[in-house]
Amino acid sequence: MPSDLSSFNNDWYKPGNPLKRGLWYFFNAFYILNPYNPLGGLRKFVLRLFGAKIGKGVVIKPRVNIKYPWKLKVGDYTWIGEGVWIDNLGEVEIGSNVCISQGALLLCGNHDYKKASFDLMVGDIKLEDGVWIGAKSIVTGGVTCHSHSILATASVTSSDLDAYKIYRGNPAEYVRDRKMEE
Repeated sequence: MPSDLSSFNNDWYKPGNPLKRGLWYFFNAFYILNPYNPLGGLRKFVLRLFGAKIGKGVVIKPRVNIKYPWKLKVGDYTWIGEGVWIDNLGEVEIGSNVCISQGALLLCGNHDYKKASFDLMVGDIKLEDGVWIGAKSIVTGGVTCHSHSILATASVTSSDLDAYKIYRGNPAEYVRDRKMEE
């Protein structure tokens, strides 16, 4: 059966009040995505204003794009690098002491290629404490990156990452254990 995008319907997906989403579009453009806004404190204030749960000591660099802040929770002392895109159609929970490097993508949504109607699929993402997502890497919906796991630069995972393990490639494969020194 060929694709029939005319039958696509995601009316079941309700990400929030339409007025709130519209306001967020402009606040995101002016305060979060804006590369000329050097004030990380202002970015955190605006995110909290729209319902994000942001811990203490969090660093959010310029050009970060967040789809729905009311679906975002970030622990303490986490770094979110330049150009990170949190496409959180689902819930995204980021633990403490997490590093999400430049250009990484947390992608909660996808489409069911097996259906002619190309139905929307949404899955949550959880990054536990101490996780490092390398630059230009992608984490897809339904994935948990367990404590202190690493996804190396330009890697893609659609499967859970085990604690204290390093993964690399597309699809990401286990490389070695992560040894922590004091």
